[in-house]
Amino acid sequence: MNNLINRRDFIKTCAAAGLALNIKYTGGKNMPDKENVGARPNVVFVITDDQGYGDLGCHGNPIIRTPNIDNLHSESVRLDNFHVGPTCAPTRAGIMTGRYCNCTGVWHTIMGRSLLRANEVTMADAFNAGGYKTGMFGKWHLGDNVPFRPHDRGFQTALYHGGGGVSQTPDYWGNDYFDDTYMRNGVPEAFEGYCTDVWFREAMKFIEQNKDEPFFCYLSTNAPHGPFNVDDSYSDPYKGKVPDSRANFYGMITNIDDNVGRLRAKLKELGIEENTILIWMTDNGTAEGCRLDRNSFVTEGYNAGMRGVKGSEYEGGHRTPLFMYWPDGGLNEGRDVKELTANIDLMPTLIDMCDLKTPEGADFHGTSIKSLIMGDADNWPDRVVVTDSQRVEYPIKWRKSATMTYQWRLINGVELYDIQADPGQRNNIAEDHPDVVEELREHYEKWWDIVSATFDDDCPIVIGSDKEDEARITTHDWHGETCAWNQGMVRQGVECNGYWIVEIAENGDYQFELRRWPKEEDRNMTEGIPGEIKDWYTGGNALDLKSARMKIGDQEKSKSVDPNARGVKFNFTLKSGVTRMQTYLTDNNDFTVGAYFVYAKKI
Repeated sequence: MNNLINRRDFIKTCAAAGLALNIKYTGGKNMPDKENVGARPNVVFVITDDQGYGDLGCHGNPIIRTPNIDNLHSESVRLDNFHVGPTCAPTRAGIMTGRYCNCTGVWHTIMGRSLLRANEVTMADAFNAGGYKTGMFGKWHLGDNVPFRPHDRGFQTALYHGGGGVSQTPDYWGNDYFDDTYMRNGVPEAFEGYCTDVWFREAMKFIEQNKDEPFFCYLSTNAPHGPFNVDDSYSDPYKGKVPDSRANFYGMITNIDDNVGRLRAKLKELGIEENTILIWMTDNGTAEGCRLDRNSFVTEGYNAGMRGVKGSEYEGGHRTPLFMYWPDGGLNEGRDVKELTANIDLMPTLIDMCDLKTPEGADFHGTSIKSLIMGDADNWPDRVVVTDSQRVEYPIKWRKSATMTYQWRLINGVELYDIQADPGQRNNIAEDHPDVVEELREHYEKWWDIVSATFDDDCPIVIGSDKEDEARITTHDWHGETCAWNQGMVRQGVECNGYWIVEIAENGDYQFELRRWPKEEDRNMTEGIPGEIKDWYTGGNALDLKSARMKIGDQEKSKSVDPNARGVKFNFTLKSGVTRMQTYLTDNNDFTVGAYFVYAKKI
């Protein structure tokens, strides 16, 4: 199983297809002289999680209060027809590579399909190669093991939680948004305070430490993603006005807003606000801002008039705000960009704006929109952009897809909406415009030919890497029909199983320890955790496990489970290469589950 893409073949395929994917780049070609490095703009890139277009005061929400973000909106260039993936990891893959996420190995949020393929060139790689200091803080969600971690992908400093959110299975056990333990370049570190406050605080330390040289700071909050944990002081003002879960959701956003205010004050205090490109955006449609009927129309709450929410192929699933502020670049007065833009445009655009070299081997599906942002684009051509939601093991053609131009939205290949005349997508006019439907279907077909070429290229987790003494591999990333993707499911002892795609780094002897609980919990294999299982954070069911079995490649071994042991260890002599790994823990009846945690190392 080869996990590498031949980039030259990819580009030839694009050309042969004649697909209007904007695979081009018009940015700076030369590395800057060292004495001029300081003149290049800094970049602070803030992205929030599951906050929709309508979850802002400046977009007409009558309940929420976001004064700092509203003020940024009033001073920024706004991409007002900007589209992302309908869910978290796919959006981030597109941002980080400038490529359609389905090409990068990322089209889901779990089950081994949120791992950014090892040979993809990232935005951080480009800034790193261009002499910038690079740091990321918060949510990564593109892999927790070698070679997928943020500090494997161009970030010199990385402080992050595990998985797709705080309290998910790869995260440090017991994290609950308050006083948590996060990973700094792969090493656990305890912090005091609320998660969002920690991300902003640590990002501002990074900014202050590097204020005298150009830096790229990627600040990716896990809030307001569920579970909706926030201090009462933020949620109480909304209680009684909206459902309690939304009060917490809005409270999390208000906390983000406070931090945006602190961030802007810090940039001004350090004297670098003028030459810093500040970007603020969200990663998909709202998760909690409204309720829908069975046709995805809003029945309660606020969604800025859009149909659909997070995960939807309709506009409310993937149209998000993006504000950009850069006084030295003339971007300090409110202005809307109405042309169709997308997350895949951000990497080539920032390379262009910061006069970086395009990294060798990078090929973009997006294009630089610098001229649109700067307000000097004449006769900007129309384009076709495709987004879809593929929360499945293997992508399904036409599934939850939107094929978009400035005027049209083709949904799932069969519904057609004139988005300029019908922004709420209430009138399907496919029968009235069969020629438009056919043209957009042809574009989708060409797009599908390209992205589907890599569906079988796996993204293996490396075991025995010299970058990691011991790999901690979790159920979150196994392939299969279901997995225990959050710590509440692990506490319950949910019955599920799947296999991992792994790469053995080199020939040798390896040890694997199968565990029901992670090492941080330090409990026996069959032991439960006292207390009621509630809100992911307390209790844990005992499992009467009797035997353990492990398969890796063509080898298989079994052992009985010692009820007083923390784990079951297996040793294998393995050859380097890519293979499958699967585990089985069983009782004396019909219960079988994969080991939720496997610790692997070369011995």
